[in-house]
Amino acid sequence: MQHLLRHKIAPLLLGVFLLPLFSKAQLDKELNLQEHDYKKFHFGINLGTNRAYYHFNFNPRFLQYDSVLVVESLQSQGINLAWLVNMRLGEHFDLRTYPLNLVFTEKAFQYRLKYPSRVDKEDTITTRKVQGITLSLPVQFKFSSDRIDNFKVYVIGGGKIEYDFAANAGEKNAEKLIKLNKLDYGIEAGIGFHFYFPVFVFSPEIKLGWGFKNVHYRDPDLKYSNVIDQIKSRTIQLSLIVE
Repeated sequence: MQHLLRHKIAPLLLGVFLLPLFSKAQLDKELNLQEHDYKKFHFGINLGTNRAYYHFNFNPRFLQYDSVLVVESLQSQGINLAWLVNMRLGEHFDLRTYPLNLVFTEKAFQYRLKYPSRVDKEDTITTRKVQGITLSLPVQFKFSSDRIDNFKVYVIGGGKIEYDFAANAGEKNAEKLIKLNKLDYGIEAGIGFHFYFPVFVFSPEIKLGWGFKNVHYRDPDLKYSNVIDQIKSRTIQLSLIVE
């Protein structure tokens, strides 16, 4: 799956993201969908790719023991699918959310071990991956510029609550895993561009997310877990929205 995302989907999304920036159609003076921005509600579909990693703090045990020498969070790629609901508040302001927003991620930790266990098939450098299937509920405020022909710029900011169905905090046999809690919350901010076509509005968007909650369920008996104290999520999303 990671190979497909990296070599097939991600370059395709990036190409589509950049295509409208060079489209001569956007230079036409004929205005498309002139009433679109004046509707009280409008809806859209969001398809995107994301880069995710964890920010973490070490537990004092990391300095007291030498079995784990180094811990690093590796970036990994995933996809996100969502349904957009936008409510107009005024000339330049909107409130929007994603009632159905699924985010698929795979975050990874890389450990440098001083005494790798050959029985457990460990190497000096060992990677532990954490799968994520997250239902996210963001609420965002959107500020838009004036429309220039068939083009508009906007910025967004707001909060989010996330529930990870794949989190494994309740697992008893997780010696090779990092235990994570299911619930998280945080903020996100980004920038996007509206391109008005005759029958739809196409909006490439890039967004950053910061998790505030410590999602680490620390287990002092697990060597991959006991050296870490707090874990907080970080994401970068590149999305294509059709309204």
